[in-house]
Amino acid sequence: MAIANPYQQYQQQSVMTASTGELTLMLYNGCIKFIRQAQSGIEAGDIEKANNSIIRCQDILEELMVTLKPEYEISASLSALYDYIYNRLIDANIAKDISILDEVLGLVTELRDTWAEVIRINRRQVYGG
Repeated sequence: MAIANPYQQYQQQSVMTASTGELTLMLYNGCIKFIRQAQSGIEAGDIEKANNSIIRCQDILEELMVTLKPEYEISASLSALYDYIYNRLIDANIAKDISILDEVLGLVTELRDTWAEVIRINRRQVYGG
C-alpha cells in the first residue's frame, strides 16, 4: 500500500475535524480560489482552465445553497445572493469576462470576511477573551 501525500492527509484531516462554520469558511475560500484561477485562465487565453474553474465555483455555490436552513430568516437572502452569483458566473463563463469575475470575487470575499468575523465572535463568546 502506497503512503499518501502528507499534505493531502493533512487537508483531509482538516476537513474531517472542522466545525460547520469552518467548513463554510473553507467553501468560501475555495470559491475565491477558483474565481482567481478563472481570471488567470481568461488572461492567459486558457479557456478550458477558465471554464473548469468557474464550474468548480458553481459547484461550491450549489453546496452552499443546499446547506441553507429555511427556518432562518437570513437563508432566503443568502439563497438569492448565491443564485445571483451563480448566474453572474454563467455570464462570465459565456463572455469570458474578467470584470464580471471581479464583481463576483468582491461579493464572495465580502461573504467570506463576514463569515470569518462571525466565527471569531462566536469563539470569543464560547471561550471568552
